[in-house]
Amino acid sequence: MKNLKYLSLTTALVSGLLMGLTACGSDDEESKDMEKPVITTDGIVACPLDCDVFRRGDVIPFNYAFTDNVELARYTIHIHNNFDHHEHPGLAEMHCEMEPQKDPVNPWTVEETVYTIPAGNTRYTARLDIPIPTDIDPGDYHLSIRVFDAKGWSNSWPVSFKIAE
Repeated sequence: MKNLKYLSLTTALVSGLLMGLTACGSDDEESKDMEKPVITTDGIVACPLDCDVFRRGDVIPFNYAFTDNVELARYTIHIHNNFDHHEHPGLAEMHCEMEPQKDPVNPWTVEETVYTIPAGNTRYTARLDIPIPTDIDPGDYHLSIRVFDAKGWSNSWPVSFKIAE
């Protein structure tokens, strides 16, 4: 009877220890996601790139790839003028030839637009045509790309480009 009691106690202790180890070791991948997603040009012809020139009435053939170690969620695009020659963190060291500073009259602005990435993707290539209005001020512009993963981590990529007459 005494042996049965020790056997039951030993079994309970071992079982509890195994359950505790299993619980600690079975964190799902999402809870381990501590990496930001990446915006990349690898394997694609990216557009727009710094210093690209487009014309009013044309289309910007947006093309960028996003990767994440677990799962991507969405990306955003924002366009605004750079008539005052401001900078954004992450802009390339190479500076594009800029027009003189000026006051905007009818600048092009694309408010932050959100695009959902289908669930389960760890790599996604975003392709879309962004029509350029015909009646906007020509000049220097910025396009800001931001990608988010399913955990909420984000990364951004600023691009300087020009709209010509």
